Amino acid sequence: MKKRYAICGVSGRALGQFAKPIHELFTHNSEIVALLDTDPARFEAYRARFPHHSEVAVYGASDFASMVEDTKPDCIIVAGRDDTHVHYITAALERDLDVITEKPMATTGADARRILDAEAVSKGKVIVTFNYRYMPIHMRIKELIQEGKIGRVTSIDLNWYIDTHHGSSYFKRWNRERAYSGGLSVHKSTHHFDLVQWWINQKPVEVFAYGALNYYGADGEWNPAREDGRHCRTCNVSEDCAYYSRWTPRSRQIRVPDDHLNLLGSAAADFPYTAYRPDQCIFDSTIEIEDTYTASVRYSGGALMSYSVNFSLPYEGYRLAVNGTKGRLETLEYHMPARTPFPTPVQTIDYFPLFGSKETIHVVHREGGHGGGDPLLLEDIFLGEDQHRPFRILSGAVDGAYSVAAGEAVWRSVSEHRPITIEAVLGGWGDKVSVQNSRSE
Repeated sequence: MKKRYAICGVSGRALGQFAKPIHELFTHNSEIVALLDTDPARFEAYRARFPHHSEVAVYGASDFASMVEDTKPDCIIVAGRDDTHVHYITAALERDLDVITEKPMATTGADARRILDAEAVSKGKVIVTFNYRYMPIHMRIKELIQEGKIGRVTSIDLNWYIDTHHGSSYFKRWNRERAYSGGLSVHKSTHHFDLVQWWINQKPVEVFAYGALNYYGADGEWNPAREDGRHCRTCNVSEDCAYYSRWTPRSRQIRVPDDHLNLLGSAAADFPYTAYRPDQCIFDSTIEIEDTYTASVRYSGGALMSYSVNFSLPYEGYRLAVNGTKGRLETLEYHMPARTPFPTPVQTIDYFPLFGSKETIHVVHREGGHGGGDPLLLEDIFLGEDQHRPFRILSGAVDGAYSVAAGEAVWRSVSEHRPITIEAVLGGWGDKVSVQNSRSE
């Protein structure tokens, strides 16, 4: 019997990350029985993308109960705007349904607590789709640390770089409003915080951070005109905007592919959604989130992390170093070579023993989105977790909660100019989560 899925939030990610593989790869054991969204235009986008599956039942944003009663799904896929996640996750858990949710699991620690409370009394379980874990090089880093290659982990240096194409996209879309996304320390950095806590098998305890809006907003140095409400497609100064002209030829006929805006195919170029355009001006004065963070994080096992992320740089990727009592791991990634204005090397891992010579470790790379991680994640979701790995990798609500809490602690520390404990963000769940996590390791 096929497992029945309902999708809440018919986003580009929902169509590309979930609907497409269900329809093309996992038809033998999976089917989509319902779609739920606030915008009927998204149902039309789904039908255009998957005409052979156009008879799927559709429901409005407030019709969750009716959807479940009518279509009887086994699992809810949550892939709408970040602030909507908590509502559909908890509603599913209250009905003992499993949940697959796009990251971040929630936008605040309070909402993460609601999900943990709901899961604790439900027969349903939550999967958070942290696909970065599944990149082959990230799995190799996990193996090396778990094998004791560098001994006890003492510190981590992680500097993440988002280029001017990808970085500016967040400020064109709903992510620019903290109420919708939690800010980029939640929406984006949860990926990074989850990776580190998974690699080192320690949970964040306390965060101190600085942050600023350096590039975007009305005071951005590259702002060609001080005027709110502009849109890239119709802006009369777009050719004077370096962020726009760098990636869009003057003919406006050829467009650089975008992970977030082009998942619908050609329809995305026409903005098919009702009352929403993903080309808002990145220099609007209403932008209220930061584009630059640095943070220090203390972990439960004594490790310390120095973290930074910048959303307007010439290239995309990260630099990582993990230090331990027996040595050090280093790696450098250029995430989008096609957008990088210089030749980029194949990513490797350098191992430096505390007393000895350097060793370069090569990794077998895979095809697929997010550095080859997406196909492996989808197999674990729709075929069951691969039992041959020497570690757990599919992440759940506890992982999602800690990553959200770390992200919220970052912007709260920025706002309040003081260290923020994860216990304060997750309030009361710290001890419970630690016990649950120790049982699942």
